[in-house]
Amino acid sequence: MKEVRILGIYVNDRVKNAERIQPIFSKYGCTIRTRLGLHETDADYAEDTGLIILELTGDADECLRLENELLTIDDLDVQKMVFRK
Repeated sequence: MKEVRILGIYVNDRVKNAERIQPIFSKYGCTIRTRLGLHETDADYAEDTGLIILELTGDADECLRLENELLTIDDLDVQKMVFRK
């Protein structure tokens, strides 16, 4: 059965956590098919919180390892969706 796996990551303090999150994303780069980052911004302001949406591919165990590493960061809220075809 084919699966589509999505991780939603709500990031508090984007600036502080970027250097903790990016190495994890690089480590699991072959598992991340699509990455979308969202935060409020305009010409004079950028919100300090943000949402990252990841579409994952490949081995389910590898996806779980990625999720578990993200869960070790206190300022993140990680939610998962799995669609089975």
